[in-house]
Amino acid sequence: MILTDTFTISSDWMENNTFFVQAVDQKGRTVDPFTLKSILFSWHKESYYGTFIETVTHDRKEGLLLSPAIALDLFAAPAPLEHTTIEWSEETNELLAIAPILKQAIAKRHIQPDFTKWQAGEFSWKLLTPIENAPVFLDAWLESLLTEAINEHHPLLHTDVRMRAQWEEEDWLMAIGWTQDNTPFRTCLQLEENEDGECWFLHVLLQNRTQPEQLYAVTQAEPSDMPAPPYPEQWQPYHSRIEKDIRKISRILPWIEETSDRTLRQTLNNEEAWLFLTEGSEQLIESGISVFLPAWWEQIKQMKPRLKARVASSVGSSRQSLFGMEQIMEFDWKLAVGDVTLSEAEFSEIIEQKKHLVHIRGKWIQFDATMLAQLQALIKEASTGRGMTFRDVLENHLLPPEEPSSDGLRIDVELNKPLRKMVSQLLQTSTIPVVESPRSLQGELRPYQLEGVSWLLFLRRFGLGACLADDMGLGKTVQFISYLLHVKETESTQAPSLLICPTSVLGNWQKELQHFAPSLNVHIHYGSAREKGDAFVNACKEADLVLTSYNLSHLDEDDLHAISWNTICLDEAQTIKNAHTKQSSAIRKLSGHHCIALTGTPIENRLTELWSIFDFINPGYLGNLSTFTRRFVTPIEKTKDKALIEAVQQLIRPFLLRRVKKDPKIQLDLPDKYETKEFVSLTVEQASLYEGLIQDMFTKIEQASPMERRGLILSTLTRLKQVCNHPALFLKEGKNPDWQERSHKTERLLTLVDEIRQEGDRCLIFTQFVETGHLLQGILEQELQQPVYFLNGSTPKAKRDEMIARFQDETLPADATCGIFILSLKAGGTGLNLTAANHVFHFDRWWNPAVENQATDRTYRIGQTRHVHVHTFVTMGTLEERIDEMLTQKQNLSEQIVGSGESWVTEMSTDELRELFVLRKEWIE
Repeated sequence: MILTDTFTISSDWMENNTFFVQAVDQKGRTVDPFTLKSILFSWHKESYYGTFIETVTHDRKEGLLLSPAIALDLFAAPAPLEHTTIEWSEETNELLAIAPILKQAIAKRHIQPDFTKWQAGEFSWKLLTPIENAPVFLDAWLESLLTEAINEHHPLLHTDVRMRAQWEEEDWLMAIGWTQDNTPFRTCLQLEENEDGECWFLHVLLQNRTQPEQLYAVTQAEPSDMPAPPYPEQWQPYHSRIEKDIRKISRILPWIEETSDRTLRQTLNNEEAWLFLTEGSEQLIESGISVFLPAWWEQIKQMKPRLKARVASSVGSSRQSLFGMEQIMEFDWKLAVGDVTLSEAEFSEIIEQKKHLVHIRGKWIQFDATMLAQLQALIKEASTGRGMTFRDVLENHLLPPEEPSSDGLRIDVELNKPLRKMVSQLLQTSTIPVVESPRSLQGELRPYQLEGVSWLLFLRRFGLGACLADDMGLGKTVQFISYLLHVKETESTQAPSLLICPTSVLGNWQKELQHFAPSLNVHIHYGSAREKGDAFVNACKEADLVLTSYNLSHLDEDDLHAISWNTICLDEAQTIKNAHTKQSSAIRKLSGHHCIALTGTPIENRLTELWSIFDFINPGYLGNLSTFTRRFVTPIEKTKDKALIEAVQQLIRPFLLRRVKKDPKIQLDLPDKYETKEFVSLTVEQASLYEGLIQDMFTKIEQASPMERRGLILSTLTRLKQVCNHPALFLKEGKNPDWQERSHKTERLLTLVDEIRQEGDRCLIFTQFVETGHLLQGILEQELQQPVYFLNGSTPKAKRDEMIARFQDETLPADATCGIFILSLKAGGTGLNLTAANHVFHFDRWWNPAVENQATDRTYRIGQTRHVHVHTFVTMGTLEERIDEMLTQKQNLSEQIVGSGESWVTEMSTDELRELFVLRKEWIE
């Protein structure tokens, strides 16, 4: 574009108090922003000759975004390039006429804050000489230009609207520093206590502006009756200012005016003094009157009364006196304010008299109305038996000191000796006495396992639930079995216990119980022939332990609720992570003497899953779900607030025992685990299908509702994973498709499995799709001429148990066993013991490290004697690679508190989705 053209400049006032400026040439073409900068600002030093001016697009047109100050410079004195011809639009011509007047008014201070508008509740400026035909945005432009001319945080600018009526414009302008106050003094009020503590004095003082330490007390008599004034003689011409200020004080606080002679009262009683200290002084300060209060007032104003509750000496000394979270505690109460402690009788008297300011033992104490009401309510609760529970006491001791209780009143709880010892043991598991291994246990417990059993039994003594969250493979099963044996050997109770677990591990539990505890009478409640009604109740009477599945916990809810269980234990307790399902609800309604949760992953995706488990083991301990979400979940997931994470850790620590394999104290002596990623590329066919899915999704996504959008994203994710696995899965080609040379991932898996089988090793292959499992089973059996097992959710229990037994049995001849085991991640990712394998393949990703590690731990656990190799497949150039990068960089929430699935992807913006999904073409063959 040639700069000797004629350009037409137009401008628009924007809502963010900026100007949008654009230009067109003689042919009506928009001038690009960089050329426009050269035309208008080549001589403008303040913007570094246009360099710092932002270029934007507005109404699909490119232009410049000018700050209020830059716009004023431009329109007050335009200085375009000399060899260009500038024409201005009609609106811009108006600005050219107004801007010089506005700039001169600011320079010569022909402006001032608008007192009338301030009194109405807003702050703005006014021109002392109004501009005719000013644009509607002139006030906003002026305010933007002058925001730095006065301190925006000046307290008087934010005075309560009710107090603004007490001001006069002259005083207000002087108070905010706009005009000079020539009065040599300030009129002040001073409140002074009498030595007897029953009477207060109110003085009028004059304070020297230049030497603030000089104060002069004045009387309020008429000038003719006054003796020689106590203040400097040169102040006498300003005596009327004293009278004016006293009248202003009377308007603000009419209750301190003497009705007889219109002067201020000189004495106040205690309640009037408290009113002056708390409200009156603040109103005077907001109106520009300085106030001197007793030196101790600021200190006691910050002191909040706190209740000191000493647990009664008998509480916690036996199982009968403390049992469960909701046990009401008995206390001896005292009230502490600073270093003054009041007995229950003394503060009951204060509450009864409703005193706000109390002089006791030579010190002043103040109580506001809210605090008095809280004290009164707490005493009433305590007297009616609805006081603090053991849950409240625990929270008081576990949360950081600055954390207030829910009612806003700080309560310091002093534990008695038995409770102090118990809480100490809860926080320091190593101090819990270790019990002896049960006599009837057929096996030997490792030291850390015996400590786990002792911990479970310790919590049982006090009726407190437990979450045993040891790493996968550390023997949670044998610890719970030992717990049951110990209870049977040491307690006289005859009630049966209940164990609920996934269907896939019912057989595993049955075998483990037969191996470690043949003396336990175990009843399996499962299958179409299972007992119902009275028959079920009678069968349970003969049992020590009843085994059932999560599915039946809801279907047979009435039968399970008919029995008061000795212990209720949930294996793979993360199954109830969704608190709103019928299954979770049914389980939490079960009645049991003691509740235990076993899980290697107390958090898979969100903190609410932890709440669901804790609401089962200790109902109500973490509050209700909405309160827990508002207090912890939302802020932690948004900001990763370290203090809140620490608070959750403190709350759950006494009831969650987690040991990991890498802990040197465990001394597992497990072999090494090697993790590698198998990076593969797409075939041309896969890339074509992938691109088509992406284009189809983004075509539909803009018109979709929020719910439809989420569904569309999740369905596309599933299809993209299928494409990355093998095109035949997405194209639904049936059981025996033409599979060769269509998926590098499938070919790579075949090569690796063939190699390890030639070396005599066994492997697990995890996939989240049943169709993928069937496809891989057919391919591997066809190509390797070996049997391949596939376990999924529809595999019958008997068949599942047989496959596991044969896979684990290394004594069988080669033609009678199987060395390749494909597992559906949901059905086989938890609870199984498959240590015969020493290779694990994650064929497609769950995108949750916690779940994938849990699957790996089917083989990397106690009993494994060989090095374990974990192979994770990643398809290059696709969303698999991007999400793998994100997971590698991310620190999981589960690691911080004691993981996430796919739902977070649905909350991404369209641009973020495009970045995540777009195919990188360099990885197509």
